[in-house]
Amino acid sequence: MLKQRIITAVVIVLALLAALAYLSMPVLSLVFGLIVLLAAWEWSDLSGLSSKVSRISYVLVCAALMAAAAWKTNLFAGVDQSEVKEIVIAASLWWAIALLWVKSYPLSAGLWGSLWMRGLIGMLVLVPAWLALCYLRSLEGGVWLILSVIALVASADIGAYFVGRAFGKAKLAPEVSPGKSWAGFWGGLASTVLLSTILWALLAKVSPGAIPTGLLPLLCLVTVTVLASVLGDLLESMVKRHRGIKDSGQLLPGHGGIMDRIDSITAAAPVFALGLMATGWV
Repeated sequence: MLKQRIITAVVIVLALLAALAYLSMPVLSLVFGLIVLLAAWEWSDLSGLSSKVSRISYVLVCAALMAAAAWKTNLFAGVDQSEVKEIVIAASLWWAIALLWVKSYPLSAGLWGSLWMRGLIGMLVLVPAWLALCYLRSLEGGVWLILSVIALVASADIGAYFVGRAFGKAKLAPEVSPGKSWAGFWGGLASTVLLSTILWALLAKVSPGAIPTGLLPLLCLVTVTVLASVLGDLLESMVKRHRGIKDSGQLLPGHGGIMDRIDSITAAAPVFALGLMATGWV
């Protein structure tokens, strides 16, 4: 199983790097869109939809919402940042509500546990995340911004894994994800803060103009992004637990489904994009 997970992870990383390096923004947006629609197919099952017709219909609705978001923000012909900002603000407010639901699970299931509410949650999770990633790619240095989001999520996961295994006794959300601990949470946050501080210091020394902000605003952006990534993971875990399944799918050998791999990014990307706007980076 470990060997299979490593092979799959390497393939995913290489494919991502190649896509970021060689694909134009419109083409990359379509690739991201395909990945999101595969995740939407998985989420249709998490929602409780069973027939192929209903699940395909769910995917088509998600595609239509993505197209509407692209049209509203003029995504492929000079992005309208003010329109993007409205959507990522709304997405961030949604994640604040999701936090309350995660904290109060299983009592909160009475509010969101129906098939239709779970379906709506999937759309609120997936569509803004796709738009945020496309927006980041449209910016100058967009490839590095997307890699930064992924690096923050990966660093938080790695730090949480090792610190959690060593010191994880107090559980972070035992009703949602028994394997996650407060020690792991703080370890993941500390690892991202440390990594960001080191990179900031190196860039400030080598190329002082490369980072358009001070260390404190950067660490604020890093912190809220990591907090969002943890919430994205917990939200999917909560819905899977309610549905009674372990993985969102079986498309990725050793890793489960697409949604299992992008759950953290679905929350981190909109929050990161909004943070860039708030700090004046873009």
